[in-house]
Amino acid sequence: MTFINVFIVEPANQQRVLELLRQVTSDFVRHAPGFVSSSLHRSLDGTKVTMYAQWRSMADYEAMRKDPRPLPYFEQALSIAKFEPGSYEVVEDLRPSHPRTELRQWNDA
Repeated sequence: MTFINVFIVEPANQQRVLELLRQVTSDFVRHAPGFVSSSLHRSLDGTKVTMYAQWRSMADYEAMRKDPRPLPYFEQALSIAKFEPGSYEVVEDLRPSHPRTELRQWNDA
């Protein structure tokens, strides 16, 4: 199960939202059963923070959401950002056909 959550922020608040999400994930979320991974992204214009998270199942994700310990972090983030959540399933994962060659070409560009 994949979650892509976008936080819309004022540029002055982008770093704070990143810090809150990094801390809550490090302290609590990543220890929850079923957590697979999470990646944080920031937009270059400073107006968005996107969290890409993968969970073993929706049930695991929902169980984590019932844990009250992360709630203060999420509340702080939502006090300075608008939250646009999304739940997805991976349909396909495309990789380079020749990782070493394409990586070399990418780095040479």
